[in-house]
Amino acid sequence: MDDKRFALLIDSDNISAAYINSILDELSQYGVVSYKRIYGDWNSSNSKKWRAVLSDYALQPMQQFANVKGKNATDSFMIIDAMDILYSDTVDGFCLVTSDSDFTRLAARLRESGKIVIGMGESKTHRAFVSACDAFVNLENFKPEKQETSTGKLKEEDKEFTIQSKDEIAKWIQSILVNMDGRRMSVGEIGERLRRRYSDFDYRNYDYKGHKCNNLSTFLESIDTLFLQKNGNNLDVTSAMLGKTNVKKVIIELLTKNGELEISLFGKKLKEKVPDFNVKDYNCSQLKKFVASLTFLDIIESNDGKSHAVCLKK
Repeated sequence: MDDKRFALLIDSDNISAAYINSILDELSQYGVVSYKRIYGDWNSSNSKKWRAVLSDYALQPMQQFANVKGKNATDSFMIIDAMDILYSDTVDGFCLVTSDSDFTRLAARLRESGKIVIGMGESKTHRAFVSACDAFVNLENFKPEKQETSTGKLKEEDKEFTIQSKDEIAKWIQSILVNMDGRRMSVGEIGERLRRRYSDFDYRNYDYKGHKCNNLSTFLESIDTLFLQKNGNNLDVTSAMLGKTNVKKVIIELLTKNGELEISLFGKKLKEKVPDFNVKDYNCSQLKKFVASLTFLDIIESNDGKSHAVCLKK
């Protein structure tokens, strides 16, 4: 998608200027920004922080006076402008930066016209707008520390969206793997399917070992029903489930209890716990290759090189 052209449209009424770097950095992953427009009443005191960064980021301010108190004229202006850009047919997609659910129909309309729609907003964003986008980025993932919240007020009928639980995502991936011939997929393919299924999916929303996941592989590693297996220079995702038995969980329990285990003893104990375990189910010809393929395990070689032990990676 590097050659795609995007129109960046920012609703300044409910998005903090502190996010501008993150917005541009994130959108650069999708393509080139052809339009950079920001909408608001620039005579308002609320727009002071945005005015300070307009020239630094070449943002084009689109003025809309608040003629009637309580009426958000900015929304209407941004919607009309988006449709004008749509009909000009000069972009491949739109990035709508807002936490306001009033833009739900706009996002849907742009997608109906074959345009890519990236949404960006805070965690208060209504689920309807999130679902209307091809992808949604929670800007609060980029906060280095507590910052001033946006000036916009959430409507009473709006509800906060919550991220999909890891358990729900795990079950969904598991169902795909079960239906796959060979029960394995590349990390990249899993990522593409995740983003198509959950428009707001972002691995940075989840924790692993007390830290935010910093890439998709780390997120997948954190799911205890999945194996990440090395496949040359690539990583594959396979199911850790054999029937109702979670092989990954059994392995972790064995090595937590026993520490290092000589590899043949490890295989014996694993077979006792999981009688139907077979390394060939994981595209491996022998136990050592299976262990070496798993990203959460390490193999320790003895000083004389004649024996090997298995342990959990630290």
